[in-house]
Amino acid sequence: MEKTKVLITGANGQLGHEMRRALSGIECHSIFTDIDQLDITDLEAVRRMAVGEGGDVIVNCAAYTNVDRAEDDRATADLINNKAVGNLALAANESGATLIHVSTDYVFDGCGYVPYREDDATAPTGVYGETKLAGELAVTTSGCRHIIIRTAWLYSQWGNNFLKTMLRLTSEREILNVVFDQAGTPTYAGDLADAIAWIIARRMTDKQGIYHFSNEGVCSWYDFTVAINRLAGHRCDVRPIHSDEYPSKVRRPHYSVLDKTKFRQAFGFKIPYWMDSVEKCINGLKAGKNEQL
Repeated sequence: MEKTKVLITGANGQLGHEMRRALSGIECHSIFTDIDQLDITDLEAVRRMAVGEGGDVIVNCAAYTNVDRAEDDRATADLINNKAVGNLALAANESGATLIHVSTDYVFDGCGYVPYREDDATAPTGVYGETKLAGELAVTTSGCRHIIIRTAWLYSQWGNNFLKTMLRLTSEREILNVVFDQAGTPTYAGDLADAIAWIIARRMTDKQGIYHFSNEGVCSWYDFTVAINRLAGHRCDVRPIHSDEYPSKVRRPHYSVLDKTKFRQAFGFKIPYWMDSVEKCINGLKAGKNEQL
């Protein structure tokens, strides 16, 4: 049996870095690209790469993820989160590849109180969520084989993210105020990468559709920070505050817990508990298992 050929975009980001590790452990031929190797906003370049390399799977890890900045830069957010995704979908359709595209909990308004299912009504509250939802639509209407995975609160050893920011702040400050009235689930990029590699290794890309994936459990940003502070051995006094005490250009979801039942049943992947994964990530950082991007 020939090795599965996998094309990864956004390979220098959080998830892209973890995909390098995860795919190294399975039988496949991987091509890792970032903007220097493949500009996904260039349709012809995407076509040439997808058709020329003859990839079986395209994993899109590229995204515009700065939620606040997107409010002032809709054009760029839409270019990367929507139009570029449409390019990948078109190329996947033409080449016969399956597109695995990563989306977000921000497609929901966050006004619910039970975990969001894949078929729940979408209602993004800001530009970031709107452009990511548009990207989903670009995939589902393209005719390409696809798996869309919505995730939330992504962090890792790589780049800039909430966990690394809180590690720095809890080491520098005696007191730190953190929002407690927004609930969700932190997602370790390493776990998401392992889940995607699991799908590819077991040739389950025929299970098309939209899925939700985050770590198991529920917490607030305050709870997340308390865990980071404790696991890092810091002695910062972390204090809870309301969302309206923390200014933001966009209304962030107050509840963005994702229901992973469909993912677990379709792929048989055991999803780790959020705090266990936070500990794993922090231990990795302590051991120096990261690089400066």
